[in-house]
Amino acid sequence: MSIMGLDDYFKEGVDFISNVDFSKSKTNDTVSIFETTIRYLGGMLSAYELSNGSHPKLLEKATQLADKMTYAWVGDNDVPFGHIDFSTNTPNRDSSNIAEAGTLTLEWATLSKYTKNDKYRKLAEKSARRIAIQPAPLPGLPAQGIDPESGEPVGGYVTWGGGSDSYFEYLIKYARLNSDADQLYADYWRLAVDSSINTLLRTSTVGNHVYLADFDSSRRIRHVSSHLACFHGGNWLFGGKLLNNQTIVDIGLQLVDACWNTYSSTATGIGPEVFAFISSDGTYTGSDDPINLDQFFFNSKHGFYITAADYIFRPEVLESNFYAWRVTGDPKYVERAASAVKSFNDYLSVNGAYSGIWNVDDIDSDRIDDMESFWFAEVMKYLYLTFDDPKHISLDEYVFNTEAHPFKLPSLKTTYGSNGTPTPSGGSFRVQDGKTPEVSQIPGLPSLKDIVQGVLGNVEQAVLN
Repeated sequence: MSIMGLDDYFKEGVDFISNVDFSKSKTNDTVSIFETTIRYLGGMLSAYELSNGSHPKLLEKATQLADKMTYAWVGDNDVPFGHIDFSTNTPNRDSSNIAEAGTLTLEWATLSKYTKNDKYRKLAEKSARRIAIQPAPLPGLPAQGIDPESGEPVGGYVTWGGGSDSYFEYLIKYARLNSDADQLYADYWRLAVDSSINTLLRTSTVGNHVYLADFDSSRRIRHVSSHLACFHGGNWLFGGKLLNNQTIVDIGLQLVDACWNTYSSTATGIGPEVFAFISSDGTYTGSDDPINLDQFFFNSKHGFYITAADYIFRPEVLESNFYAWRVTGDPKYVERAASAVKSFNDYLSVNGAYSGIWNVDDIDSDRIDDMESFWFAEVMKYLYLTFDDPKHISLDEYVFNTEAHPFKLPSLKTTYGSNGTPTPSGGSFRVQDGKTPEVSQIPGLPSLKDIVQGVLGNVEQAVLN
């Protein structure tokens, strides 16, 4: 609302937040540290900055909320537990993933900046650092799962998709946001990208679409991707420009194009939740079920095939499209955004609102009776800024958190990271058994982890978490 100049609505929102008591809970439900950080904490701090500090209640409430979340760090643990009961300040002692544990630095460091209390930054940094420096299945690419109790990895699954995604996103963004941050953030992001180019980067046999495959605990490449993973193109553009690395920028643009192809190839012009590729080195996706005839013919025409056909307001494809527009100035990205708007209005709008759909390749698809908050925070914002003056919320002046809340940037440094290759501590990586949490939970719907990792057999109309 602040970005769009809707000042009356912005003030109404501030007034509402000012009367919320975040120190108490009226339910026994647990609170996600990750989701609460990126949505609530990030939203309040961004609004505080965008209004030039004129609403101190926003900072007060952000501090109140963060103080409750600090109970997720137990004892000397580097890594917080993923969920906490606000009624008792007791965390659920379950395993977590690197996205949940490694996507805190932007928000918590910003809170420390304005409160002058460094404890928030230190908590977030020690979690991200622990993930970065421990042994990994591939250089710079940690296992998706992590045990907050021990700080050790769980399993050996590597992906740029859900459960890992925003950990990688925040490494390079935090290096840009905090001029005093350790060089390891930029170094480990660069190592993750280099390792991905060497090991995960693939090209489809049809259409030459470039994608990042997954790498499982048995050290096999899985030719899968997802809407969630499609943030990577924009992130590589952001980081490639920051590090003055044209190779990373060029690959980032190819990743953006491949993800947009998942939109332009469907009957509705909207991209699916999960999809797979066929590459010269194989078709393995982790599933025991072979590609079916419909998927085969779809792939022969479009260079990928759909394994979960729903759309639940994911922003990542249009997020990366926004970065591509800002980096290149090529009007094709504005045209793509306009095409998405038309598709959303044609197939998602209902009764003055919008709904998800079960099948993006069916213009008469059944609806999903749900509208996510990130539809407004991310999809609508990235679209608005794609059509807006590029000088407004300039990428030279702001960095977006993973919920698209912008934070003001310091002056640009001459260089980011060191000239060397970071060395993980603790010896060689070993796969350790354990259960990893579901990704982006939506109650009552099948999980992303089950679908991507091949546990479910028939996923043609599954909705992912």
